[in-house]
Amino acid sequence: MQLVLETCIDDTPRVAQLRGLFDLPEQPQMRRVWDVALPLSERDWSIGLITGTSGSGKSSIARHCFPSERGFLWMDDLPPWPSQRAVVDGFPSGMAIREITEWLSTVGFSSPPAWLQPAHTLSTGQRFRADLARLLATAQQQGRIAVCDEFTSVVDRTVAQIGSAAIAKAVRRQRMRFIAITCHADVETWLQPEWRFRPELAQCVESDSGNRPDVGSESAFVWRSVQPRPQIAIDLVRTTTAAWPIFAPHHYLSHRINPAAVCFLALHRGEPIGFSAWINHFSTQGGKREHRTVVMPDWQGVGVGMAMAGTLAGMWRGLGFRATSTTTHPGLIAARYRHPHWLCTRAPSMARPRRLPTSTPRPPSTRVESPRPTPMLRHATQRLTAGFRYIGPAMPPTLARWLLNGTTPFSG
Repeated sequence: MQLVLETCIDDTPRVAQLRGLFDLPEQPQMRRVWDVALPLSERDWSIGLITGTSGSGKSSIARHCFPSERGFLWMDDLPPWPSQRAVVDGFPSGMAIREITEWLSTVGFSSPPAWLQPAHTLSTGQRFRADLARLLATAQQQGRIAVCDEFTSVVDRTVAQIGSAAIAKAVRRQRMRFIAITCHADVETWLQPEWRFRPELAQCVESDSGNRPDVGSESAFVWRSVQPRPQIAIDLVRTTTAAWPIFAPHHYLSHRINPAAVCFLALHRGEPIGFSAWINHFSTQGGKREHRTVVMPDWQGVGVGMAMAGTLAGMWRGLGFRATSTTTHPGLIAARYRHPHWLCTRAPSMARPRRLPTSTPRPPSTRVESPRPTPMLRHATQRLTAGFRYIGPAMPPTLARWLLNGTTPFSG
C-alpha cells in the first residue's frame, strides 16, 4: 500500500524569501510517499513498535493504518483527566476500584497516596504511568487495541525503560494488544515488541519510472522474537533507619518505622532505589517479619521490591529464622500469590486485635489483677491484609551473615 501525504503551501512573501535563502524549488505543495506493508494478520502478537526520527512520518502512517473507527483507541480519544478529583476518578465510571488499583499497580504506579491526587499534580513519571494505565484499562473494557503516540517522549530514559518493561508485562498478562509510537529506539529492548516498523525505510522518492523506496534492502517492517528484558544489577547493603526519610513519602501506608528494625538499601550504580526493613515476629513461631519495603517510583513495576524482599527472606532463612510478611497492597498481594517462593498463610481478611504474650498465667485463685491493661499489638483491623511465609531457597549461611553484618554487599 502506498500512502501519500500532500501539504499545500501558501505562496507568501516570507515563503518566497525562504525559498531564495535556501534555493528551495517553487511548488504549490509538498508531497511525501511511503510504501507501507504491515502484515499484522500473519501472526499472533501483543505489542507493536513504530520507531523513527522526528518527522519521519510515524504518526501520519499510524493515524492512517490504525484509525479509531476500526477498533483502535488513542490517548486523545480519552476524556481529559478531572481537574479537581483523584486519579482513580478519571477511570471509566463502570470500572470497579479493585480493577483500577490493579491497573495502576501493574504499570508500576504503586503509590496509593498518589492515587488520591489530581492527575495534574503528579510527577512527570507518575503521570506517564497513570496515562498508560487508563488507556490500557479503557481499551480492555471496550475490547479495542491501545495506541500511544509520543511514547516515553516526556520522561527521562530511566523512567522510559523501566516503565516500558512494566507496561509490556501488563499488556501480556492481560492478553491485550498495544502499539507504541516513539522516536526513542532504546525502549525496544525493554518493551520487547513482536513487530517493529521504521517509516524512514519505507519512504519513496519520485523518479521518471515512478515511486521507489529510498533505501537499500533493509525492510521497514520486521517480525521479531521476544527476548528477556535487560537485567537490572542491584546491590543490597546494610543500612540504618536514618535512610528511611528518603523512602517514607513513597510508602503506601505509613511514614513511621520501628527504631529496632534491621534495614537494607537496594542500590543501582550507587543510586538508592529501594529500602527494606525487618523486625522480630512476635508469635509462637517467632522469626522475622517484613516491616517496610519501598521502591522509588521510577523503579516500580519491574519486580525490584519482590527481588529485594525475596533475597532478604532467603537471608533470614539461611540464618535459621522463619521469614513472614503481611501486606494490604493489592499489587503486592497478587504478586506473592503468583510467586512460588511465597506461601499464603492467611487469605485477605480483617485481622483481629491480639495482646502481647505475658508470663505463664497463674491459677485463678492466685492471679493478681494488673493495674494497667496488657498492651495490644498493632494490627490492620479496619482493612484487608494477607499473610505470607517465605518457602524459597535459603541463602548460604556464610553469605547471609556477611549481608546481615554489612561485611559485603550482595549483588543480584
